[in-house]
Amino acid sequence: MLSSMIGKGREGVVRAGALLRGTSAPVTYALIAVCCVVFVLSPASGLNPSYGTGDRLLAAQSDYFARWGVVPADLFAGSWRTALTPATALFVHGSWLHLLGNMLFLHVFGTMTEERMGRLPYLLFYLVTGYLALFGYAAAHAGSEQTLVGASGAISAVLGAFLYLFPDARVTSLFPFLLFLPLRFPAWVVLPFWVALQWAAAGQAGQGPGVAYLAHLIGFSTGFLYAWVRYRRARVRATHTTATEGDSQP
Repeated sequence: MLSSMIGKGREGVVRAGALLRGTSAPVTYALIAVCCVVFVLSPASGLNPSYGTGDRLLAAQSDYFARWGVVPADLFAGSWRTALTPATALFVHGSWLHLLGNMLFLHVFGTMTEERMGRLPYLLFYLVTGYLALFGYAAAHAGSEQTLVGASGAISAVLGAFLYLFPDARVTSLFPFLLFLPLRFPAWVVLPFWVALQWAAAGQAGQGPGVAYLAHLIGFSTGFLYAWVRYRRARVRATHTTATEGDSQP
């Protein structure tokens, strides 16, 4: 499933959309730009001639992922450098498809989430939840020597926060089993369905190369819980105010 656009939901979301539409999200766009630049300049893109071709390029890619990615077996060895890898790995991607898929989701869900949280809180939220998602995956596979890279954990946290903050925002989604027919559903339908897919895939995934579905689940849960704790009172106050105003009208 590929989510590609956000639209308006019920009245409260329409008001939010009116406030957010046309505004900028510099942190989200900066994160996208950094990830893209890092990838293009890295040996993973295959575009930098300084890394050579063939076996030389493959060796450079292997060294690159091992240096900046998370290797669970090394993470808990006590080295300060490996302790930083859950942060550096957020800006490392393994392929063009990996990069473009992550950046699309970050663009779709990150802009409104940033506007709601504020720039600096959103940046800290992104980095901390991304770190925790990769760290949690590594803790669950502490003996694995497979390298883990990508912003998926942080972006999953953004999805979790988005679900709590904008549950009625309508998302245009493409479903492969429906011949990629674009359909519009509220976030409270689309995102739980996405989580269910991640959960099912995580139950079948091994420790070898592939997608770190567990990191997605950890990130999503962390993001949703943070938004619930941080914005629960604001939502209660807003609901109470709306109800009071509605009761006072003729």
